Amino acid sequence: MSGSENHRPIRRRTFVIGSAAAAGSAALAGPLAAPAAAAAFGYTDDGSNYVVDTGANLVFKVSKSTGDLTSLAYRGTEYQGYGGMNSHIESGLGSSTVTITQSGSTILISVTHGTLKHYYAARSGENNVYLWTNKADTSVSATRYIVRVKAGLFLNDEPDSYTYTTSTIEASDVFAKSDGQTRSKHYSKLRVIDYNYIGWTTGSVGLWIVRSNHEKASGGPFYRSLLRHQSADGGGLYEILYYGQNQTEEQRFGLQGPYVIAFTDGGAPSSSLFPGTLTTSWADSLGISGYVATSGRGRVAGVGITGRNTAHPYTVGLANSAAQYWGSARSSDGYFSITGVLPGTYTLTVHKSELAVYSTQVTVSAGGTTTLNSIAIPSSNDPGNASAIWRINDWTGTPSGFKNADLMTYAHPSDVRAAAWTGNVVIGSGSETSAFPCYIWKDVNSGLLVYFKLTAAQAAAAHTLRIGVTTAYANGRPQVVVNDTWTSAIPSPPTQPSTRSLTNGSYRGNNYTFTYSVPASAWLTDTSQYNVLKINVVSGSGTTSYLSAGTSIDAIDLLA
Repeated sequence: MSGSENHRPIRRRTFVIGSAAAAGSAALAGPLAAPAAAAAFGYTDDGSNYVVDTGANLVFKVSKSTGDLTSLAYRGTEYQGYGGMNSHIESGLGSSTVTITQSGSTILISVTHGTLKHYYAARSGENNVYLWTNKADTSVSATRYIVRVKAGLFLNDEPDSYTYTTSTIEASDVFAKSDGQTRSKHYSKLRVIDYNYIGWTTGSVGLWIVRSNHEKASGGPFYRSLLRHQSADGGGLYEILYYGQNQTEEQRFGLQGPYVIAFTDGGAPSSSLFPGTLTTSWADSLGISGYVATSGRGRVAGVGITGRNTAHPYTVGLANSAAQYWGSARSSDGYFSITGVLPGTYTLTVHKSELAVYSTQVTVSAGGTTTLNSIAIPSSNDPGNASAIWRINDWTGTPSGFKNADLMTYAHPSDVRAAAWTGNVVIGSGSETSAFPCYIWKDVNSGLLVYFKLTAAQAAAAHTLRIGVTTAYANGRPQVVVNDTWTSAIPSPPTQPSTRSLTNGSYRGNNYTFTYSVPASAWLTDTSQYNVLKINVVSGSGTTSYLSAGTSIDAIDLLA
């Protein structure tokens, strides 16, 4: 019988698991155990493809002419392909030079397309495909690998799916269901730091991509991009390294990997495949272009971080033009350790949530550990430490806490679940943050009002108003009016990504603080009355509605 004929009905369920859930799920179900003997391990040539049998339950094929993954058969069922398309780098490289070698228990397929090199590796007795991609320049536009999966094998109605709708509400990639909920492949919910793998499970079969360490990616630990999708044609799982959507950094070049296509018996992939845990000493001598073994890498360790606001998590990042890394600071004392770092000099940045509050330079050497004494964050580096008459939200570099903020990482602003984008705020009401919308657009809710009272002494003095933003679309930026008598100048737009952001699940751009020096003459002298702050969004760019000029808010305060 063919694989499809032999495929029994499956209980269709699916989920995305981040790093925190991974260990628990793996402990319950775990990866498939390697068979006692892997006698079938090896490869053949069918004329068009190299056919690799891992000696476990996985057989895959790679085109000899293009380097596409043309077949991915697990337990006799074909999973690869939809719409006549294969799994591949980008949308397919086209004509390439493809070679294969076997060295003991490892098979390596090498693909060369111009300056780009790509690799597939199989290990005897494993249900995994290991992949590396070495992108040397911009001759290939973005950097992604997509595993295309046949329709009907997994069912997904998560935010990153658009299986059951044909109602397009934005571009060609955001859709509305009949109940008013929105779906898009962009709506992953997750930042890179939040997940180790992505995929689906039926309960008896799991198909996953375990991400690489993203050392050659761009955007840092808080970057969001599409991770998977389901459509009427089938599903897609992605490893995104540079996509050109809402990017805050130039792309990096060089070898990235391994990332892993992993099959399991329905549970999570083994934690031994996770970035930071995976060891590939077996690949050290394979001749992979740009490969640097563990012995050629270093480590950065910090004994602690003082001056933290312990209500928030802290992340330490390393970045230069060639590579990026990050690690979480321990909540008790701020200790951190970042391993597997390529030699070089890096900017080390400490983030309070997603807000940069400290930076310095560190140099990493091969085989060495750069140990840092306790890092002291100056009080003035955290805007949340400034004395304020009133403050809406804490300064975290995110809109978290504002109205609709969480929903916007997995839905379109027009989604039926979104609370009204309009509405005014009264300081002292106790609901200032939850009542204030996370995003403001010129064509949707510009002109939001904040009501507040001042004491006689406060009203007699000039004050600085601050509005922190996390990104902007079409140069949207805030101009303020106080009591309809004083209007600020229109501020210059800070540098922000030029692509969509607020409507495709990401608020991550370049954090920026607008400051306004409000003269004492702008305040009401009657302390029983409310002063009124109006916040407008101004810009000559953008179109209409949610694609008009807009910005994402981090915090707003009036300094004492």
